Amino acid sequence: MQGYIISGGRRLCGTVGVHGSKNSVLPLISASLLMNGESVLHNCPDLTDVTAALEILKALGIGYVKNGSDISIFSKKPERFIIPDELMCSMRSSVMFLGSILSRCKRAVISTPGGCMLGPRPIDLHINALKKMGATVTAHENTLEFSAENGLAGAEIYLDFPSVGATENVIMAATLATGVTTLYNAAREPEIGDLIDFLNGAGARITVEDSGAVRIIGVSGLNCCEHTVISDRIEAATYMAAAAATGGSVVLKGAMPSHLRAVTEVFLKTGCDISAQGNTIEFYAPKTLKPVRLLKTQVYPGFPTDAGPLLISTLCFANGVSVIKEGIFENRYVFAGELSRFGADIGIYGNMALVEGYNKLSGANCRCTDLRGGAALVIAALGADGESRIENICHIKRGYQDFAENLKDLGADISEE
Repeated sequence: MQGYIISGGRRLCGTVGVHGSKNSVLPLISASLLMNGESVLHNCPDLTDVTAALEILKALGIGYVKNGSDISIFSKKPERFIIPDELMCSMRSSVMFLGSILSRCKRAVISTPGGCMLGPRPIDLHINALKKMGATVTAHENTLEFSAENGLAGAEIYLDFPSVGATENVIMAATLATGVTTLYNAAREPEIGDLIDFLNGAGARITVEDSGAVRIIGVSGLNCCEHTVISDRIEAATYMAAAAATGGSVVLKGAMPSHLRAVTEVFLKTGCDISAQGNTIEFYAPKTLKPVRLLKTQVYPGFPTDAGPLLISTLCFANGVSVIKEGIFENRYVFAGELSRFGADIGIYGNMALVEGYNKLSGANCRCTDLRGGAALVIAALGADGESRIENICHIKRGYQDFAENLKDLGADISEE
């Protein structure tokens, strides 16, 4: 089993590049199904989730070539409309292919979505929206079959919750639908904007109104497109958190400061010094961090849920009590039991985490439970005294490229075995 060996207590200092956004490149790969010809995505991270998404393309009969951080996708109408169960299981967000497959093939079959360590992720919002666009849904024992024999039609759709996945699926489904679709209470994450830019670059007609509603005028077809993926705001937040936990300083190259305002504002409250110019962020941590009295994770532009575990690990080194309230996932704190192995004093009360900060944690043996929780354990190990072993790092590889190598370049004593 893959694992990291980390000898903590070293200040992280130096420069690191931020790779392309995991949460952006995955829907972009799905959206390429809507196009005709060779589309090229630049700045694609080398992640296991990206590999899984490309395997789904292959299973659908779509060819691609990966050359470094560039992916060329040779789009056409998919030969198949079924996502194999093993690929659905390998990437939890594979449901994002639903809208594009249904739009191109008028049929789509996916495995019945289950839960994960963060709790169940039902797709009711996706299903209800597609039904309004004319799709029918048939539930079988382990699969859901979607059909739109006459094609999808534009509709007015209101999401009960601004789900990123549902927003992406509706946008992709509506791009080639007949008529106009207006999506209300849509998610506003930067990754949504990146998807819209990609599709519009290929000939889609998508606008975001001042109210935040997304208006999609269906078109008969899309051309190929060349697009550069935005940088990963959660990876940038991870390196900031690691620097804060170790009392270090980092320069982030290729970041997008405007996407990180909620994160940098919180780190400023802990006493960190942050400056940004262009696509560069300079981050300096104080000797002793201040606690965060109360913070709630929210949909964008609020503090992102994916950065919550990272902040919790950092606040273990703060001088005082911090309170974090999770506003998205019911089991976000599943990693807290592993974090307590370092000597962290964390109380979990429903969706609230009470963090009693210390200046010292001790090295420990622990196991990743999920992607961001795994990164949080690495942050704790970097700031702790002594040696730590972190197992089951396959979760981390879903969202971080060259994680150990980048940390080593910043001065961390970390190796992978």
